[in-house]
Amino acid sequence: MFAGLPELGISNGEDLKETLTNCTEPLKAIDQFQMENGILLPTLQSALPFLDLHGTPRLEFHQSVFDELRDKLMERVATIAEGKEEDRYGKLEELLEKSFPLVKMPSIQPVVMQVLKHLPKVPEKKLKLVMADKELYKVCAVEVKRQIWQDNQALFGDEVSPLLKQYIVEKEAALFSSDLSILHNFFSPSPKTRRQGEVVLKLTQMIGKNVKLYDMVLQFLRTLFLRTRNVHYCTLRAELLMSLHDLDISEICSVDPCHKFTWCLDACIREKFVDGKRARELQGFLDGVKKGQEQVLGDLSMILCDPFACNTLVLSIMRNLQELLSQDSLPRDSPDLMLLLRMLSLGQGAWDMIDSQVFKEPRLVLTRFLPAMMSVVVDDHTFTVEQKLPSEEKSSLSYPTTLPETFNRYLQENRVACEMGLYYVLHIAKLRNKNALQRLLPGLVETYNDMAFGDIFLHLLTGHLTLLSDEFGSEEFCSVVFDGFLLTSFSSKENVHRHTLRMLLHLHHKVLPSYMETLTKTLEPPKQVGFLSTFRLKTKRTQYSVPPTHRGDSPAHRQSERPFSWHTTNQRIQWLRRPTALLLRLRMLSRIRQRPRGSESFRRS
Repeated sequence: MFAGLPELGISNGEDLKETLTNCTEPLKAIDQFQMENGILLPTLQSALPFLDLHGTPRLEFHQSVFDELRDKLMERVATIAEGKEEDRYGKLEELLEKSFPLVKMPSIQPVVMQVLKHLPKVPEKKLKLVMADKELYKVCAVEVKRQIWQDNQALFGDEVSPLLKQYIVEKEAALFSSDLSILHNFFSPSPKTRRQGEVVLKLTQMIGKNVKLYDMVLQFLRTLFLRTRNVHYCTLRAELLMSLHDLDISEICSVDPCHKFTWCLDACIREKFVDGKRARELQGFLDGVKKGQEQVLGDLSMILCDPFACNTLVLSIMRNLQELLSQDSLPRDSPDLMLLLRMLSLGQGAWDMIDSQVFKEPRLVLTRFLPAMMSVVVDDHTFTVEQKLPSEEKSSLSYPTTLPETFNRYLQENRVACEMGLYYVLHIAKLRNKNALQRLLPGLVETYNDMAFGDIFLHLLTGHLTLLSDEFGSEEFCSVVFDGFLLTSFSSKENVHRHTLRMLLHLHHKVLPSYMETLTKTLEPPKQVGFLSTFRLKTKRTQYSVPPTHRGDSPAHRQSERPFSWHTTNQRIQWLRRPTALLLRLRMLSRIRQRPRGSESFRRS
């Protein structure tokens, strides 16, 4: 508690103890100690007896004086630091030398930390002492930690790593949200709103104006993106830069070659469309990459790989294709479409570019895939128009049920073509075109790198399918959606299982009861046959006191599952989102639906 006082020539409790041990007259020794170490103010000695008469302890008086002086000193430190005196930092360094020996005294520590906070360059010796002491490191200001982190990448990585994990967990939670709507989905929040997230704000505060720390974070994101292929790291890279832009941190924004490009693209994401003016601006940035600066393409590709950027680009491409169709124009004649495809190709090739360190733009797919895709678009458009004609004017041609071979091949072999094909399926679902959807969905079973079974596409598709909820009363439509697409991979991909259950929770009342029963049995995990009936019996007796059964018993699975308890509402929600729990809810809802509302069995259940 009194560490450091002897170094400054100030007596502490140990000195008083020694004095009282060796003296013959303790009262005189105490008076002498008080005279030497009390407040050196002559007029105070005559005033102290008045406090005694009011029953105010001397300790309380001295503590209040001490607190007041400490607050004044801290204010003075801040005033000196914000002033314009040339020697202001010299004064702070001098104060630091005098006060640092007392840094472990709880009462003096705030003053020392205040001085450290306002020094732009803390002496290295002091930084090492702070870093070596866990308690001091924990309480020091982020301004001091920045100076420690910039020369200790491993320590900075330890601080950043939990935030990056938290960010990914939040994104994945949004994709598996129980809300299922075309209006409120993963891409609904505006860029400004997303940048107010806890992780982005914390990272922005940790970086401050330190370019070196910013570069470290970018390197962490590149490394994790390469290791995991998780595109959410690309989102964080863009959000972090724009968060610094919002705070007008010119020290970083001015040196990041992607700043203006990201700023322009951010405006497009906000509008969910790339107009002609912004398209030309973006093209100017891409064309401005000079020879010898090809590595900038790697960062630009990571910005364009952000799912929010890809979503905006592909939506703009779909809109351009519809306009070309109405104008009877060819895709190759549209410069805006060429630019959108160029940026989409750059974003989709981000992982390969950063991994190989070969910074070249990928070639566009124009001559074969786009004609095949346009033929599908024309078929759908023709059928839609024909449905609006009087019966006597309709042709006898039936709607095609197969896809062009070139279209299927490019879905399987080309990343950009596959992304466009997937978004065209979403476009068709939004138009409630059941025939086109039944034609396209089976073609998505085999796609490039199983992109059709990725979380983002399935999240959007399940939301779009709610627009066709009435069609789920048809066994033919259910067969195409489930048997022809979703159930082809649910057993090998848990995420497909979860998205399927999410959709059924919202649409189960629209699905044929007989088909619903078949789906429920099919979706039940193979290792838990009979689990649901057993669980229902136990829950009646224990009122949900039984923890859920895990799907596997591997070390990796056990590590991924947190210890379970019913103590918090959040834990209940997390459990209810798991596949088995979702299936249990479906079973219960199906039973309730099948029972007449007035029956005795319904009342008992």
